[in-house]
Amino acid sequence: MMKIGEHIFIISKNYWKHLYHWNISTNSSCSEIKMSPVKLPTETELKIRKILETLNKMIPPRPFTHMNSTTSTTHSTVTILNPRDTYCRGDQLDILLEARDHLGHRKEYGGDFLRARMSSPALKAGASGKVIDFNNGTYLVSFTLFWEGQVSLSLLLIHPSEGVSALWRARNQGYDKIIFKGKFVNGTSQVFTECGLTLNSSSELCTYLYGIDQEAFYCKKPQHMPCEALTHVTTKNREISYLSVKEKSLFHKSKVGTEMMKDLKNIDVSHCNKSEKSTEKCQIGMKIPVPGGYTLQGRWMTTFCDQIQLDTNKINGCLKGKLIYLLGDSTLRQWIYYLPKAVKTLKFFDLHETGLFKKHLLLDAERHTQIQWKKHGYPFVTYSIYSVTDEGYIPREIDRISGDKNTAIVITFGQHFRPFPIDVFIRRAISIRKAIERLFLRSPDTKVIIKTENIREMHLETERFGDFHGYIQYLTLNDIFKDLNVGVIDAWDMTIAYGTNNVHPPDHVIGSQINMFLNYIC
Repeated sequence: MMKIGEHIFIISKNYWKHLYHWNISTNSSCSEIKMSPVKLPTETELKIRKILETLNKMIPPRPFTHMNSTTSTTHSTVTILNPRDTYCRGDQLDILLEARDHLGHRKEYGGDFLRARMSSPALKAGASGKVIDFNNGTYLVSFTLFWEGQVSLSLLLIHPSEGVSALWRARNQGYDKIIFKGKFVNGTSQVFTECGLTLNSSSELCTYLYGIDQEAFYCKKPQHMPCEALTHVTTKNREISYLSVKEKSLFHKSKVGTEMMKDLKNIDVSHCNKSEKSTEKCQIGMKIPVPGGYTLQGRWMTTFCDQIQLDTNKINGCLKGKLIYLLGDSTLRQWIYYLPKAVKTLKFFDLHETGLFKKHLLLDAERHTQIQWKKHGYPFVTYSIYSVTDEGYIPREIDRISGDKNTAIVITFGQHFRPFPIDVFIRRAISIRKAIERLFLRSPDTKVIIKTENIREMHLETERFGDFHGYIQYLTLNDIFKDLNVGVIDAWDMTIAYGTNNVHPPDHVIGSQINMFLNYIC
């Protein structure tokens, strides 16, 4: 599919110096127009185009004419292939789905957004299933039977292909679903102006450029204030939609996440004296299958490596002398709140900062452990006002880390990118990959872990924040980082298995993520 090659970058001393600071400039609509030679696309732009071409082929236009022509959970059929009375632990169970519309006609194309899950609530057990789309209206849904007992199966139709097509078009049509407001302060004076990833304005603009790839953020320049006076940003949703009234009917609460296997009986799974496959210790760089694990008695169990369930003493020993950077959004900030519950010697360090999204720091002076969380850079979507004076643009943060065998970096981003065209996310992912490559050149022993974004509330602002956008980002991220020597915490797979439809999963899920992280670095 998409492939991102490995590249070595040689950076001049002056360029490296300026990499750590905003490159601030102003643009005026009244400036003299000068003819310039045609600008060739950069290597990054060519990569973005290639990935977009692949995604557009994967999500072809499916015009929505009438609800009757969309996939119906009532008329679609599911058939267990090679059914048995009982199954053995470790067996694969395959189901054929034939999608039909509301008139009972077979769908002739695929593209439905489906989510497969199996569970045993009494055992606190769950796992995701794998869906293969044959692009002709049929799907193969596969479950690996990881545990013994009675197992129930679920296949949710999140969105029909017509809804997927509408969301994809709407997502890439505009950057203005979110309003950014920048606070400029000069002495006792302060003023708010409109900001954004793009601004269609004749006003004089402040341009803030980040990193080697010069990712940009813009604000309307206040009168009598310099661009450097920007101190804080806040956001709110703009009352705008790129969906038609008819298309919006596809995303009514009653039509999102409907069950397609209502009549399927539970499956009985036995031990059958099957021998267990031996696996090696969990390590950075391992390839993760789908699914990569399952929950049992509320704990995450990996399928591709030997995962150790760490107690307090082992965690204390593992963290001794470690410098850990958590770079990302509030789903990673949850780690900072959870860790002191598991490691009592970790204490919050007062940085004398204000605001909800300040940098958080945990210290254990006795064991020389330091863990810090920093939010990623634009786009960051929140009603709370946050400081930009210590903006955490992830590629720049990675470039500031010297690294060694006791340094670990965890990165997550995605939730805040969902309301914007996919090229914003792709560009950031490529920039982060390049920064990791530079880090490995100067410090190959530094451990880097990518935590994918997790699923969230199913019916919350589907056009802006829906899981379809998250799923496309999940696939794209996995592809961009697939041949890089990093560890992966598959929070997408994990939160489906746990069945937690919450942007901020509960503590036991966070504990499982951290346990996976510790297995990588211990």
